[in-house]
Amino acid sequence: MSTPAIELKGISKAFGPVQANKDISIRVMPGTIHGIIGENGAGKSTLMSILYGFYKADAGEIWINGKKTEIPDSQHAIRAGIGMVFQHFKLVENFTVLENVVLGAEDGALLRPTLARARAQLKKLAEEYELNVDPDALIEDIGVGMQQRVEILKSLYRQADILILDEPTGVLTPAEADHLFRILESLKREGKTIILITHKLREIMEITDTVSVMRRGEMTATVRTADTSPPELAELMVGRKVLLRVEKAPARPGDKVLEVRNLSVTDDKGVKRIKDISFEVRAGEILGIAGVAGNGQSELLEALGGYQSATGTILVNGQPIDLTGSKSDGRTRRDRGIAHVPEDRQREGLIMDFQAWENVAFGYHHRPEYQKNRFLMDHAAMKADCERKMERFDVRPPNPMLLAKSFSGGNQQKLVVAREIERNPDLLLVGQPTRGVDIGAIEFIHQQLVALRDQGKAILLVSVELDEILSLSDRIAVMFDGQIMGERMPAETTAKELGLLMAGIRGEAA
Repeated sequence: MSTPAIELKGISKAFGPVQANKDISIRVMPGTIHGIIGENGAGKSTLMSILYGFYKADAGEIWINGKKTEIPDSQHAIRAGIGMVFQHFKLVENFTVLENVVLGAEDGALLRPTLARARAQLKKLAEEYELNVDPDALIEDIGVGMQQRVEILKSLYRQADILILDEPTGVLTPAEADHLFRILESLKREGKTIILITHKLREIMEITDTVSVMRRGEMTATVRTADTSPPELAELMVGRKVLLRVEKAPARPGDKVLEVRNLSVTDDKGVKRIKDISFEVRAGEILGIAGVAGNGQSELLEALGGYQSATGTILVNGQPIDLTGSKSDGRTRRDRGIAHVPEDRQREGLIMDFQAWENVAFGYHHRPEYQKNRFLMDHAAMKADCERKMERFDVRPPNPMLLAKSFSGGNQQKLVVAREIERNPDLLLVGQPTRGVDIGAIEFIHQQLVALRDQGKAILLVSVELDEILSLSDRIAVMFDGQIMGERMPAETTAKELGLLMAGIRGEAA
């Protein structure tokens, strides 16, 4: 047998009382794509962060290509031929793409020659792997999909032989994910070793050669992908059988809860992002909005949620919502029975340096149950409420005092979903509800959305996951270039037809 490209022996890591990794050993062979799956909080990202030098293990050894290797920091990892694309991007937002790519990899005291060489190399990599991105664009001005490309380009620029990708498709459309997989197959053919951390079983079955399963900080199994199946992997991940499809009764739509008429949104550069769209959502139904990211779905949620100005008419339970002025904000929306799970949990749903109990109360902190009197908030009541929500939504670890940034991405999402769903809204706006969430949590979140629908609530769901749109929605509207291309019933359409509408092709042309 050939020497493993990576071998971890007896790796353990604790964060205070939380044991993130427990005596983990794993071997990854060269020139293969090795998947690592597990629930959020299982320790996958921690293990790979140790390999990349982001964390230092409390115990254990790292072997690279048959040699014991000390990796105290990321610079040593890079010198050992390891690159990592983190789930939560490590980019400087007010730097350009080019500056982010060379950051930490400067090859001299003078920056200008480094940038010139990097620009040429970036162009070559972008053309070779179809990862086109403007090198002079500021990170803060580009979308999450483009930021993902920058992270991948950073690793390719450093010529890593071992590439770790932590939930790399969490911000990509299905087509972009397929493109990424073609890139990974190409890298594999060149002899690169790839570790893919993902919760998506379709990706594991499609792209990996071998898969390791982690549960509660331990490695529970390693199998050849060809010898397993999605149901078996799901059960290994969660420790019980998991429903891989959404079970729901037919919808029983009632009165109109949301009516949108001739809604338009223009951004600060004068570009019209939403173009005179109209639709409605009734009590007891889920309307899914499908579309490739960047076609107006985000602006639609922002306009409905109260932090994007718009023109047109929005009615909730027959009453108009202000689109401008002092009563057009998020608090007014919440007071009118609208709850909102935003697309980007870290930028819009949470304050990462605040504790969990504070985040769970945000937006609702003025409510009577959180007040001691007219002037003081009841922090004890907020913490107790957070504990109840964490228990009900299985947030791990269930500690209201932890900072939001201390939780895994999926557990951060559970905090946001718990905060909004538990408010019993008339209308729930949901953007990418299961982005970066593991299979067990996906099942739970989907069940909560269906239960809310069955209680007679209206739900507007925005997702780039076509499987999610098809399985959850009672009706589907497809957006392209700020317009609604058409509506379909899930039972009467296909992913192919929706894909054509998402590309702007409809009618006889489709």
